[in-house]
Amino acid sequence: MTSEQVTPEQLAEDLAPAPARRGRGVSSRWFALIGIVILLDIAAIAFAPPFPKDGQPGDACAYPVCYIQGTLEFPAPHVVLPLTSAPAPDASQLIVFYPSISSTILTQWIVMILILVVSILMVRGRKLLPGAAQNAWETMYEFLADFGIGLAGETGRRYVPIFFSFFILILFSNWIGLVPPVGRIEELRAPSSDVNITLGLALVSFCIFEGEGFHRLGFRGYMGKFFPFYEFRNGLGAGVIALFVGLVELMLEFVKPVTLSMRLFGNIYGGEVALSVVTGLTLAIFPIALLGLDFLLNAIQALIFSVLTLVFITLAIESHDHEEGHVAEEAMATIHAAESQGLQPAT
Repeated sequence: MTSEQVTPEQLAEDLAPAPARRGRGVSSRWFALIGIVILLDIAAIAFAPPFPKDGQPGDACAYPVCYIQGTLEFPAPHVVLPLTSAPAPDASQLIVFYPSISSTILTQWIVMILILVVSILMVRGRKLLPGAAQNAWETMYEFLADFGIGLAGETGRRYVPIFFSFFILILFSNWIGLVPPVGRIEELRAPSSDVNITLGLALVSFCIFEGEGFHRLGFRGYMGKFFPFYEFRNGLGAGVIALFVGLVELMLEFVKPVTLSMRLFGNIYGGEVALSVVTGLTLAIFPIALLGLDFLLNAIQALIFSVLTLVFITLAIESHDHEEGHVAEEAMATIHAAESQGLQPAT
C-alpha cells in the first residue's frame, strides 16, 4: 500500500486547533429573557390595566397614584368563590375566617397540579441510564438530599422527602408570583403572600415534627424534655432550673409555627408590595432588576422554611438524656460498625 506524501503545510493545518464554534452567548440569552419579561409586563398592563379599587375594570386610572394602588394587594386575598352567604370581610384584615375559595388557594391548586404533572412526566418510564428530564430531577433531589443530610446528619435521612417536598412546593408558590398574569388579575395571586397559606404550611410542619417527637420518644420521653422532674435527683436548685428551661422550651414549641409562617409571609408579601410600587411607577423597564432580586430571595425563603422544618424534626426526636452532639456520634458509630462487618456505609 502506498501513502500520499504529506507536506509540512498540510501537517500544520491538520494539527492546528479547530476554531471555536460560535454560538449564542450567555449575555444574549439574558437579553432575550429580559425582553420576554418586558413584553409580558407590557402585555399585562395593556390587557389587564389597573383600575381604581372602588371602580370596575376598564375605568380610568390616573397615573401614578392609581397605578400603584391598582396593583397593590392588601393582605386579605380576593374571594373567587364564596362558600357562605355571609358578606365578605374587609380586605384590610390580616387573618380572617371566611369559608371561600380565595385567589391564593386557587393559585396554590394550580401550582400543585403543575408540580405533580411535571414530576410524573419527568420520572415516567424510569431507566437505568436516565434521559435528560429524569437526570435533571434525580440530580436536584440528590443535591438537596445531600444538603439536608449534611445539616441533620444520618438521623435526618428518612426525612429528606419531607424536606424536598416543602422546598419544591414553597419555591414554585413563591416564583409563580413573578409571572405577570399572577397578581395582575384578582383571581390569581402568589400563595405565599397570603398569611393564611403560610400559616397552614407552618401548622403542617408543626404537626410533623411534634408527631415525630411523640412517635420516636414516646409520650413520657417526649414530655420529659419539657418537664424534666428527674433533675430533682441532682438537687432542688438543679431541678428548678431544669424545669424552668423546659417550660421555656415548651412555649417556644408553639412559637415555631408562628415564626415559620410570618417569616415566609412577610418576605414574600413585602416583595410583592415593592414590585407593585416599582411597576406602577416605571411600568415595564426598571422592575426587571427587582424581579431578579425577588427570584433569588424567593428561593432562599423556600430553603429557609424547609431547612427549619428538617431541623425542628431532628431536635424533636433527640432526647435530653443524651449529651449534646449525640446524633453525630451515633452516625459515626453506625459507620464504624458497618465497616467492621465489611459493609459499605451509606452515603
